[in-house]
Amino acid sequence: MDIAEQAMQDLRKSASVYGDPLERLAAYMSEGLVARLHASGSIIYKALKCREAPAIEVLSAMQKLYEICPYIQFAFMAANGAIAEAFKEEAMVHVFDFQIDQGTQWFSLIQALASRPGGPPCMRISTVDDPTAHSYPLGGMDAVKMRLASFASSLGVPLEFTIISSKLSDLQAFMIGRKAGEALAINFALQLHHMPDESVSLDNPRDRILRMCKSLNPKVLTLVEQDANTNTAPFLARFVETLDYYSAVFESIDVALPRGSKERVNVEEHCLARDIVNVIACEGVERVERHELAGKWRARMSMAGFKPHPLSLCVNSAIKSLLESYNEQYRLKEDGEVLLLGWKNRSLLAASAWH
Repeated sequence: MDIAEQAMQDLRKSASVYGDPLERLAAYMSEGLVARLHASGSIIYKALKCREAPAIEVLSAMQKLYEICPYIQFAFMAANGAIAEAFKEEAMVHVFDFQIDQGTQWFSLIQALASRPGGPPCMRISTVDDPTAHSYPLGGMDAVKMRLASFASSLGVPLEFTIISSKLSDLQAFMIGRKAGEALAINFALQLHHMPDESVSLDNPRDRILRMCKSLNPKVLTLVEQDANTNTAPFLARFVETLDYYSAVFESIDVALPRGSKERVNVEEHCLARDIVNVIACEGVERVERHELAGKWRARMSMAGFKPHPLSLCVNSAIKSLLESYNEQYRLKEDGEVLLLGWKNRSLLAASAWH
């Protein structure tokens, strides 16, 4: 413990949120190590939650990340392309979004459906609002509903918005309310890794929710996840993986915003720091950042009864054009039916579709 304390003190001297990418990452990873040394489990996570920024600051940081890096657009474009393809012949469509946040993903899908030959379908969007999560989007779910309804109305798309009030762990298939003749798409965008699996809970909520989704017989299920191995890896391997993964992310931000920029600090602090600290400091149910590699997700989807569904080829070319507008170090790779977005040689996000 004494050696560890001394190492932390030495590390603090070289770590800086205004330094180069590795120095900045060291500032947050060392915070996770200090938390791990001095506390455990729920104490750590409660302390982290107390320091959550106001929603408006987090939203502003997320918007800036959206502008400077293609990660979120990649997730939305890959998923929406597969959904639009699945919906092209359908008169009634229903998107169930596992966690809708600000609803940003659906503006471009509504636009695509509005310009469909033969006119738009009747559309329904539903999402879960967990009353115990305390992570409501800015203005609450009603504000999201109003923004989407107003946008859909302006484009002549009939839209119904359904809010399911339930803890995610209690969600049942009947709550999603399938209607006769409705084509269903289920969307998991950078959220499913928060669900505990068999290594945390005997109930295995991660696989249970996938089996529940399969029982609904969706036309398509879209899955986008961070391509990292931090779920069941032992601590040292998890630490090394986190260092490797976030080094690439911090490098990609470094070329987009100056090191002295307060906006850059806000992006890293509000969008990335808590995830990093959670992976390093927490164990058991308190560790909610549990990423898995594309191959592991493929196995889970297969066990739940899903088969791969090709992603849209025209969307893949649109994503390539998107990456060219950012930086030549971004890479796009296809691995079977999975589309991988990377920075240099490090794969960062994996998108896939299933039916």
